[in-house]
Formats: sequence, structure tokens, C-alpha cells
Amino acid sequence: MSDRQMPPALRFMLAARRCELQQLEGLALTCELVEGASALVHDLQRERGFSNILLGTGSDRYRSALERHSATTRCSETRLREGLDTFDASLAQDRPRLLNRIACVLHLLDGLPGLRRGVLDRRLGMEEATAAFSHLIGGLLAVIFEAADTASDPGLSRALVALFNFMQGKELAGQARATGVVGFAQGHFDAVLLARLDDLDSGQARCFAGFLDHADPQALVLWHGVQECASRPQIERLRGVAQRTSASAQVEPALAELWFELNTRRLDAMQGVAQHLVLELRARCAKSIAQARADLDSHRKLSRRLAELDREPSTPLLFSLTANPLGEARPGEGQPGILELLHEQTRRLHEVEAELQETRRSLVERKLLERAKQQLMQQLQLPEADAHQHLQRLAMRSGRPLPELVRQLLGQEP
Repeated sequence: MSDRQMPPALRFMLAARRCELQQLEGLALTCELVEGASALVHDLQRERGFSNILLGTGSDRYRSALERHSATTRCSETRLREGLDTFDASLAQDRPRLLNRIACVLHLLDGLPGLRRGVLDRRLGMEEATAAFSHLIGGLLAVIFEAADTASDPGLSRALVALFNFMQGKELAGQARATGVVGFAQGHFDAVLLARLDDLDSGQARCFAGFLDHADPQALVLWHGVQECASRPQIERLRGVAQRTSASAQVEPALAELWFELNTRRLDAMQGVAQHLVLELRARCAKSIAQARADLDSHRKLSRRLAELDREPSTPLLFSLTANPLGEARPGEGQPGILELLHEQTRRLHEVEAELQETRRSLVERKLLERAKQQLMQQLQLPEADAHQHLQRLAMRSGRPLPELVRQLLGQEP
């Protein structure tokens, strides 16, 4: 019996299962895109770091290393572009924000050769180059954010949320490396640079907390190893040195190179966690698709059996779906077969949606926080870090959690 010969209720129930499978297959392509974006982010962070140290120290001995890392980044960019060439946008047609983020990234990548020339020719200052690289990296992270925000499978959603939070924290660690190079290269840290380092540390703590809430057990083990990295206490000691500097109490600019090296080791250790999260995402995706295909096949067989039984008036459609899904009908037990199938599918979809909502909660809070910061930045003419601190002070004074305060400021229902 073909699907078209089944009763309408069964046909539409199977169509719902096919739709779930198609969503997962579309998400599989998105996960491949996320994998490429993750690799490119790390390579761009390394290239940005060596651009910082080259421009900050003026030493040509970093030039060959920078050119080597630029070549690696170009390879990652090529792989991402090739993946996008085969990316079926029709499978993401219900995710316009994701497609728009991809378009923005491609536009920013087109400007990367000019940025590299500006660095090598010393036509760009260190902070200008850092900002340009960070803008591109931010665009790639936004792609991962949108992928996590639209995932339809709870397990994949958790894996994407863990990856996004971790990569965002890693990016803030990279920005802290760049900020430290600026301060040590000029011999001292002013109040602005110290405040920026504090804000970046606070941001890392928030991001890594979100990662820890959604990470798998192996990722937690790897993260513990990063925290035990030998360079971490040395970085903290250099932070103490930075706080004691001033225009009249300067330190040797050579400390910029030590700061850079120690933070680079920590970032490289973090990349091991990021790579695991990507592999975990790929494995979860393959498992979910295999399970969805098996479920669809099982439901199709069961639906055909129900349809056959429905055509035999003497055969009651009464059996237990969970106890004997493909077995014979058992008179007097369970609910009518088709109705039981529909109830079971409805219950499962409700459970999936509830789990998705819980997983996405942190992303929703992050999105609302960004909107509130943008609103304050426009109204009070504040930089982003000051806007975030302003919101934190308001939350402390009111005695309410920051997400609750943000919702009130934006007029959102709790």
C-alpha cells in the first residue's frame, strides 16, 4: 500500500514525520557551515594576534609567522566558501536571519585582502586592524548564533548553544590578548585599557558559564584541562603588573611579547575544546538523522498495518503502541490505533518544544541584553562596555536579576 492509499489522518501524520526529517537534513547542512565558520574563526584569531604583535612591537621577526598564519586562514576561507557554494539555501528558507548573516560574512571576507595589505605595509594602526578583524569574527559568530537559535532538535540545539557560548568566550579572550598587547607595547595601561580588560574578563565569565550549562561531559573534562593550563597563573601575574603601571611608572615593552605568547598558548588550548564541540555536534547530527529515518520507516510500516486493519471490519484497531508497535491487535487493550498514534506524536512534539524552549532561553536572554545595550548606547551615547555596566548597576540597585531588568526596560513580558 502506498502512502496515498492510506486514510488522510495517517497520510498527514507521516507528512509531519517527513517534515521533521527534512528539518534535520537542513540542519545538517547548517552544522557543516558552523564547522567551517568555527575553523575560520580560530585562524582569524591567530592572524589578528600576530597582526597585533607585528604592529605593536614593530619587529619584523613576526612578519613571516603572520604571513604563514594568513595562508592558513586563506585555506579555511576557501573551504568555507566552497561549502557555501554547495549550501542549499532552500533548506534554510525559513531562516532569513541566518541567510542574511551569511551574506554579511561574505561581504566582510571580500575586504580581507585589503586589511592584510594594510597590516603588512604598516598603514593601519594596531587598534584599527584589531577592530577590523574582530568585526569579521563577530559576523562569523553571529552565523553560529542564528544556527543555534533556529535548531529544531533539542540535542543539536544544546550542542550549538554550548559551541556558541564557548566560541564567544574564546573571542573575548582573544580581544583581551590584543588589549594587553596595546598596553604593554606602550609601556603602561591607562584607566580605559584596564576597564576594557575587566569588561572582557566579565564577559568571558558569562559566556563560559553558558557553555558549562549546555556542554557534554567530555567537553567539561577538556575545559578543566584548559583551566589548569600552566600559562593561566602567569597571565594573572601580568595582569597585576598591568594594574600597577602608569604614565610615570612604565614597564618594558618587551612584556607585550610575553603577554602575547602566554595568551596564545591558552587560546590554542581552548581550540581543543572547540574542536571537540564541533565533532560532538557532527556526531549528534548524524545520530538524530539516523533515528528520524528509522522512526519514519517504523511509522510508515505501522501506518500501513493500521490502514489494512481499518479495511477489515471484523478486526478491532485496539493495541498498545509502546508495548507491541508492529504486533497484532489485542482486543480490549489500549486506545484506537490511529488515535493512539496521533496522541503519541502530539505528546512527543510537545516534549521536544518544551526542551527547545528551555535550551534557547539563554540565547533569548543574550539577544534581549544586546538590544537593551544598543538602546542605551543610542540614548546615552555610551560605548558598549559602559552600557553593559550601566545595566548591571541598575540590576544591583533594584535587587532583580539582569534578565528580568532587561525585559522590563524593553517592555517584554517575563
